Order: sequence, then C-alpha cells, then structure tokens
Amino acid sequence: MAKNDLWKKSLDLLTKRQTNILSAAFIIMATVIISQILGLIRQRLLIGIFGASDTLGIYLYASQLPDALFQLTIASALSSAFIPVFSELLNKGHEKEAHKMASTLLALGFSIFFVLSIFLAIFAPFFLQIFNSGAHFSPSEMMLMANLMRIIIFGQLLFIVGTFFTALLQSYNHFFVPGIAAASYNLGIILGVLIFSQYFGIYAATIGVILGGLIFVTLQLPLAKQLGFSFKPSLAYIKSDGVKKITQLMWPRTIANGVFLSGTVAIASLISLLQDPGRMNVIFDLAKTLAFAPVALFGQTIAQAAFPILSREKDNPSEFRTTFINSFNQMLYLVLPVSVLILILRIPFVRLVYGASRFDWPATVLTGQTLAFFSISIFAQALMTLVLRAFYALHDTRTPLLIGGITTGLLLILAYIFITFFHWGIASLGIAFTVTSITQLVILFVILERRTGGFQKFELFISWSKLFMSSFLTAFALYIPIKLLDQLVFDTTHTVNLIILTGISSFFGLTLYLFLTWFFNVKEAKTYILVFRKIGDWRTVLGKSQEVLEGGKINP
Repeated sequence: MAKNDLWKKSLDLLTKRQTNILSAAFIIMATVIISQILGLIRQRLLIGIFGASDTLGIYLYASQLPDALFQLTIASALSSAFIPVFSELLNKGHEKEAHKMASTLLALGFSIFFVLSIFLAIFAPFFLQIFNSGAHFSPSEMMLMANLMRIIIFGQLLFIVGTFFTALLQSYNHFFVPGIAAASYNLGIILGVLIFSQYFGIYAATIGVILGGLIFVTLQLPLAKQLGFSFKPSLAYIKSDGVKKITQLMWPRTIANGVFLSGTVAIASLISLLQDPGRMNVIFDLAKTLAFAPVALFGQTIAQAAFPILSREKDNPSEFRTTFINSFNQMLYLVLPVSVLILILRIPFVRLVYGASRFDWPATVLTGQTLAFFSISIFAQALMTLVLRAFYALHDTRTPLLIGGITTGLLLILAYIFITFFHWGIASLGIAFTVTSITQLVILFVILERRTGGFQKFELFISWSKLFMSSFLTAFALYIPIKLLDQLVFDTTHTVNLIILTGISSFFGLTLYLFLTWFFNVKEAKTYILVFRKIGDWRTVLGKSQEVLEGGKINP
C-alpha cells in the first residue's frame, strides 16, 4: 500500500494543475533546465563527432526551412491565438466545443503543413540554393543538404502534434508534462546520434529528430486523454466562431512570423557569403544557443506561465497591469545577472560546453566574441517573450507585426552593412541582433504602456535603476578577480581547474548580485530569498504568490 500511495502521490504531483504564475514558472523553469542540459549535451555530442565543420553546418542549414514552415503553419496559431480562444471557451463551460475546435485546428494545420512540405521536399535543391549565395558548397554538399532536409520535414510532422498537445495542456494550467516532453525531444536526437552516427554519419541527427518527435507526442498523449480530449475534427466546424476567431487573430502573427523567419533565412544567406560558411554557421548557432539559454529558462517560462492569466484579465486593465509588471520585474531580476556572467565568463563557458577535441581554439575564440555581443541583449530577448504575449492576450497581433517588420528590416540592413562593407565577420551579427532587439523591446513596451492605461513610471524607473546598477557593479567586481585567478592561480588548460574557476566566479557573482539587490531593497530579491530560505516548504512559499491563475483574479 505504501508503494501504491507513493506512486499515486507522485503521479498527482506530475499531473496537477499549477494555480499561480510563480509556481507555474518554477515548474516550467525546472523542465526548461532539463531541456537546456539535454540541448547542450546534444550540441556537445555533435561538436565532438563532427567538429565546427561544413558537414555540421550543412545539417544546421537543412533544419532552417522545415522549421520556418512549421512556425508559419501551426506555431503562429498556437502561440498567439489558440490559448486565449480555447481558455475563453473553457471559462464559459463549453469544454466539448473547445475540444472540437482544437481537433479541427490540428487537422487543418497538419494538412496545410503536409501539402506544403511535400512541395518543399520535391523542390529542395532549388530552395536550398539560398544558402549557397557565395557558391562555397559543392553539388554533392548541396545534395546532402537536400536529403537531410527531407528527413527533418517528416520529423516536423510529429513535432506539430506534440506542440499542439503542449498548447492544449497549458490551457488547462498543466506545465510539467509538456515541459518534460519538450525536453525529451532533445533526448531523441541524442539517442539518434549516439546509436546511428557510426553507421549513417550526419544522417543520425535527422533520425534523432524523428525519435525526438515520437517521444514528444507519446509523453503528452495520456494526460491529454485524461483531460477528455479526443481527436474528432469536423469539416463543418471550420466555420465555427472559435476557428474563425483564431484565424482572425493568427494571420497578423503568421505574417509577423513570416517577416521574422525571412530575416532568419536572410541572415543564414548572408553567412553563406563568408569564407567557410558551414563553419561560420556552426559558430553562429553555438553562440546563439548559449545566449538564448537564459531566454528560454527565464523568459519563456515566466511568459508561458503568465499568458493564460493575462488572457483572462484583458478586460480588467488594473489587474492586467499588475500581473504584467510583476512578471516583467521577476524576469528582469533573474536574467540580468546571468547575462553578466555570460559576458564576463564567455570563453570559459564556451570551452566547458563545446570544448571537444575537434572544436579548435580559433573556433572557441570566435564563438566567445559572438556570444559577448549577443549577451548584451539577453535581457531584451527574454522580456520580449512576455511583452509579445501581453499583446496577444489583448487580442492584438497587428502591433507586434508592424514593429517586428520594422526591426527585422533594421536587422538585415545592419547585418548586410557589417558583413559586406565593413567585413566584420560572423561576430558582427551579434551586434546587429543586440541593437534591433533592444529597439524592438523599447518601442513595444511604450505602446503597451499606453494601451493599458499607463504604468507607474517613477516606481519602475527606480526599480530598474537598482537592478541595472547591481548588475553593473557585479560585472565590474568580477572582471579583475577573474583575470587574476585565471593568470596567477588556476592553470585553465586543465578542465578541472576551468570548472573550479567558473564555479567560484559564478557563485561569487550571483551571491554579490543577490546581496546588492537586497541592499538596494529590490522587492524581487526578497521574494527569491524567501524561496531559498524556505526551500523545504516550497509549496507554501509559491502558494503565497500574488498572481493566481485560476479565476483570473489576483489575491493579495
């Protein structure tokens, strides 16, 4: 009986609904940490086997168009329109109608992707020429790219179903199972590479994509069934109010995604103008992966947790502002010190994560330089995930479309100038991303502030000033001691010493930041200190969070 009770309690813990933003964010954060660890293991494994080579770069190029197609056909609807409309139907007690609408949407999105993917697969050699602008890839390498892309497309079909289940479960405030399933997608790629790389070379990574997709779907299916969902699409239901509303809301997001993805593809095309484009593409991807790790960890987690309640509070500006600002400040508090650590410790981080025998020192240095420029805008990239969802919760997808289009244009102009006129190389793309992401954040925040009736600007200015001052002092206090330790105390040619140096520096930096924010009386510092002090009673602590998900009300 004891074992059965333990199993039942464990199962309840995994499948229970999260009832406030902070607890939901911590659940998502825990699963994202697992996903990030598996993702870094995947990257390290690929680097260890293939190095910063054209072969690995070709695989990364092959992934871009299938991912872009996925983002345009289904991700746009799920990220901006599905959760608000589905949640609204649930709140009104129309659960069966919500499930029919969801089934129809899945069938529609899957069908559109399938038809377009067939077209993309047939004409793959033609479309992929965009990544050979500098004519550095041979015909055999371009054929390899096309074959890899065709296999990845099949994996994306599975990923569509898994992403749909994630949106469905999150609408019910279930975050643990979708998070673990998403993390396990990387596990599938790891298994594919480990098992098949000695037989199929780089094709093993694409086999891993299919395995990851299968795991992603399978892990979420039982909970979806438990919630009563069954796949029963109806052609007649395409004309329902729910599907019509999602279509109306998603088309600006689809266009915005199209603009952004066009920019991403254009950036990849610009990289192909450089010498050794495959190698440069690998370095760019590795730097971006490290830079966006805290964005996924802190930005996407808090934004995902806040999205359902922001959707419910769209008609109550006061509660909407409170939830948004609390989430915004919590995210900023967490992401700033990590940005500082990545900026100061960029080379040690790159060496620890990617330091395989086939990853040479010039590649390490160049990855570190690119990462340094990316790190300056990590806070902006993270906060954008919340700001965009705030607009989506207000059923406004046009404003992000307009501003996103303008800033994407700015990104391409800067990237083109940096690479073709100034010849600054791959690291300059980090500068372009930093300038445009900060610009986009500022513009959208100002517009949102006016849309919601205005934030308390003076209080925000004081709070943000304390956070940025604490971050600056932390960076300044870390730089000189780390340089001295590196040169005089630790021989960082040895991995153990590098781990010790990085660990000591990170611990000291985070502790200093925590002390400074406590000293400056930053409200968010007190919240997280309370969590750390009462870690054994974490459920009670998180339960006291102000932002309550259920009912759409904020309890004091």
